[in-house]
Amino acid sequence: MSLYPLALRIEGRRVLVVGGGTVATRRVPALIAAGALVDIVAPELTPALQAHVDAGRATWTPRRFAPADVQGAWLVHVAVDDPDAAAQVSAAAEDQRIFCVRADDRDAATAWTPAVTRHGQVTVAVTDGGDRRRAMAVRDLVAHALEAAPPASPELKGVALVGAGPGDPELITIKGRRLLAAADVVVADRLVPGMLLGELRPEVELIDAAKIPYGPSAAQGEINRILVDRALQGKFVVRLKGGDNFVFGRGGEEALACAEAGVPVLVVPGVTSSIAAPALAGIPVTHRGVAHEFTVVSGHIPPDHADSLVDWPALARLRGTLVVLMGLKNLPKIAERLVAEGRDPATPVAVIQEGSTAHQRSLRSTLGAVAADAATAGIRPPAVVVIGDVVAVTEAFTPAAG
Repeated sequence: MSLYPLALRIEGRRVLVVGGGTVATRRVPALIAAGALVDIVAPELTPALQAHVDAGRATWTPRRFAPADVQGAWLVHVAVDDPDAAAQVSAAAEDQRIFCVRADDRDAATAWTPAVTRHGQVTVAVTDGGDRRRAMAVRDLVAHALEAAPPASPELKGVALVGAGPGDPELITIKGRRLLAAADVVVADRLVPGMLLGELRPEVELIDAAKIPYGPSAAQGEINRILVDRALQGKFVVRLKGGDNFVFGRGGEEALACAEAGVPVLVVPGVTSSIAAPALAGIPVTHRGVAHEFTVVSGHIPPDHADSLVDWPALARLRGTLVVLMGLKNLPKIAERLVAEGRDPATPVAVIQEGSTAHQRSLRSTLGAVAADAATAGIRPPAVVVIGDVVAVTEAFTPAAG
């Protein structure tokens, strides 16, 4: 069968979806993203489709299909597994000269949905002529090539604040990786996965923020100055931070500095180690019946320091999970303060070193003993400390390496 490939502009145009099950759940989000006026006809909906209806992104007629439903539609998607019902829909569409996609029998359809990959403004669709597996394999090859190739995108300007994730280079977001491939300048911290930097184009200016010759406060000011300076030169700058830029990453300071200079800022959130490291050690920060909240605090300043903004007495009273970042050096004072404020010294504690990397190590202890145990085990930064009963709940569970 010969196919004529075509891209449809369906923004503001009615698209009828017949069926409210799994297939419709997969098809509707792309239609909504394309701006279609999605009208679903089905006796029942999946929870995901119901959420779209409740949010006003689609409309729902709660009954079985009637031939008059196709009137006014520009495109019809049949997402039912009943061949007779599907044939009735496609016959009604054919009678009105409306293209119809059928999930149950593509040979009986007048339109097919191709294997698609999207990267920024680029959409690649691969039609298969009947060999669906091969089309998807080709789609995946194209997707990989698009991820590796820098886009020629004139709209990329200013500064992008990109979270690189907790350490595994595969845990950066797709968008973050795409912007990194397009960067003219990259300002990176020491906790950024090195393999990401190895993929940069040779002509990219790489600035190691850890080597800026100033004290901590002055160094941040110099980073802000570099971001603004390079952006005002017309270069696209990516500020790459481990974890997430806005979780103890000073991303807010950098965003404000750019805004004050009139530099546009794009924010790409990253996977934060405060959640990822415990998860990869088999510890959920919340667990039904055990912890209904978790709190993330910075431990880079000891509890008795005049500059500390943390309410340690309040944290000691909480029943949920406490996650401490950058707190290994001050762990003895943190544990001592929590116990002094009333937290049970037998509270389970875990320390995860270099979470998500090949060097990940985990130590399980108690609040009263963790400081000494971590020192004996030689745990070193970066490390995430998890305090709470969730540490003991899943002690028998160890995630598989992937």
